[in-house]
Amino acid sequence: MDIKEITKFLKEYDGEPLAFMEVCGTHTASISENGIPSLLSSKIRLISGPGCPVCVTVAGYIDALCRLALIDKTCVVTFGDLIRVPGSSSSLQEAKSRGGRIKMVYSPFEIIDLAKSDKGTTFVFAAVGFETTTPIYAVLLDRIIQDGITNIRFLTALKTMPAAIDALCQMGNKVDGFIAPGHVSVITGADIFTPLAKKYSLPFVVSGFKGEELLASIYALVKLKNQGKVLNLYKSAVTDKGNITAQELVNKYFEPCNAAWRGIGEIANSGMAIRNEYAMYDAGSRAITQDSKKNKACRCGEVITGFASPTECPLFAKACTPENPQGACMVSNEGSCFHYYINNRG
Repeated sequence: MDIKEITKFLKEYDGEPLAFMEVCGTHTASISENGIPSLLSSKIRLISGPGCPVCVTVAGYIDALCRLALIDKTCVVTFGDLIRVPGSSSSLQEAKSRGGRIKMVYSPFEIIDLAKSDKGTTFVFAAVGFETTTPIYAVLLDRIIQDGITNIRFLTALKTMPAAIDALCQMGNKVDGFIAPGHVSVITGADIFTPLAKKYSLPFVVSGFKGEELLASIYALVKLKNQGKVLNLYKSAVTDKGNITAQELVNKYFEPCNAAWRGIGEIANSGMAIRNEYAMYDAGSRAITQDSKKNKACRCGEVITGFASPTECPLFAKACTPENPQGACMVSNEGSCFHYYINNRG
C-alpha cells in the first residue's frame, strides 16, 4: 500500500478501539510535529510512554546534582534541558543562583578540555540517557582512562528500555502494541523486543521518524494486533542484532543495575552503572532511588506511563508552562507535555 492508502485506512478505521504506545522521545516529537493524531480514526489512540530520558529521570538524581554543584572545587557539567528540571526542592538553575558551579555543554567530550584546563576542580558529568547514549559515555570513559585524566566523574542515570516496557505491561495500562524506539534499536537490534512481544502477545514495530514512516508503523500495528511479533520497518538503520561493537564497549565499562524511573519506581536491572573496577569515575550513581517531586500536583509520572494525558494534569498550561515548568515532561523538547503545549493549544 502507498502512503495515501495507508492514511485513508487509518482515518476510516472502524474496528475495535486500539491504543499504541511510542517509547521514544524523538517519536513523540515527530508524532506531534506531523499532526499524526489528527490523521487517525477516533478508535486509534496514541500514548506517549517513557521514551524521554530527561522525563524519566527521578527528582533524587536532580537533588544529587544540586548537592554536587554546591561542593567546593566541584563543577557539574550537563546539557541545557537538565538544568531546568525540578528536583524535590530545587533545580540546577536554582542551585546555580545559590552559588553552585554548573557548566552547560553541547557535547560530553567538552568535559575533557575543562578537566585539563582546571586540574584543581572535579568535573561531574550528568550522564542521562538510554541505550542510544550509553555507548557515547563508554567512549568518553575510555578516552579519559587512556589520557590519564583523574578529575572527571560521572553521575549516571542510564536506563534500558525492555525492562521498563515489561513493567508498564504489568501495571495494567491498556496498550495494544508498541512503536519500538528507532534510535535505541540501532544499538540493541530489533530482536531485543521479541521476548516481550511473545510474553504479552503484542506487536512491536521498529519505526523511523518521518511522518510517513510513523503512519506505516501504526498501520502495521493495526494489522498485527494480538500477535506477538516484532516487525522492523527501519531497516536502513536497524538490524536484528544491533551494533555489536557498541554493545561490547558498553559491557566493558558498564553493568546492569537497578534503576529508579519517574512514575514507575525502581525496576530491577533496568539501568547501567559503571563497573566496580572503574568506580573511581563514579560520583555516587547507585545510591539514587528517590522519586519525590517539588510540586505534589504534578502528574508527570502518570503522563509518562500513559495513565493520564497532559491536559488531565491540573497544572498544565496554568502553573506549568515551558517558561515555568513544574515537571520534567514540560522541560524537555522530547517531553509529551511540552509538545502538547506547543502544538495543540488553541
